Amino acid sequence: MINEDYDLELDKTIQEIKKRKAKKILIQLGEGLKPRAIEIQEHIEKEMKEDAPEIFFWLNSCYGKCDIPELLNSKDNDIDMLIQFGH
Repeated sequence: MINEDYDLELDKTIQEIKKRKAKKILIQLGEGLKPRAIEIQEHIEKEMKEDAPEIFFWLNSCYGKCDIPELLNSKDNDIDMLIQFGH
């Protein structure tokens, strides 16, 4: 279960994934949330069932919303959606 000290608005996140029909998402977490990565993934997969996207985690730095992973600038990038939690 996701720690109740954090309101990650996962239901809102799932609605946005569905709205965008994202098939591959990259989740970027602040340092304090990195230990919760698997819980976040499991929650999304459980709620979305067979429509769940392929989920990847960016485990390098996350210094705020301006700290976008370089991977997304690559022409070979096939990520449909970036989700940032923290900051």
